[in-house]
Amino acid sequence: MKAVIQRVTAASVTVDGEVVGQIGRGLCLLVGIAVDDTPKDVDWLAKKVTTLRLFEDAETGKAWDKSVKDLDLGILSVSQFTLYAVTSKGAKPDFHLAAKSDMSKDMYMGFLEKLGTAHKPERIQDGRFGAMMNVNIQNDGPVTILLDSRSK
Repeated sequence: MKAVIQRVTAASVTVDGEVVGQIGRGLCLLVGIAVDDTPKDVDWLAKKVTTLRLFEDAETGKAWDKSVKDLDLGILSVSQFTLYAVTSKGAKPDFHLAAKSDMSKDMYMGFLEKLGTAHKPERIQDGRFGAMMNVNIQNDGPVTILLDSRSK
């Protein structure tokens, strides 16, 4: 599994003119699932996202000291199969490394559930799996981190 994590002051997802997920301060995730990902990848990524210290401690001023969980912030997750694009040949991206829709949806929904278990279910928002979405991200920093469960 891959995730692009962005620290945000706010983020939202709109589908067909309707806001389907939104958060204030927290993390916006773009999450891709590979054909050979397993539940262990889901577990690892959910734990890493919720415990990664990307925020300043307001009391001490110490940078990189608090996690989204520590500060009880929101997480907006968006499924993103294009993270597995292969662009080494030609000009058209090849997505053969991305999991097919059925497997991907099951693993993605499991990932959202694991995020809720690791943090708080009410703090987890998402887009609409498989839909064309408009994602509005107000970066904070900017802080952008790339995670890949293969490098755990």
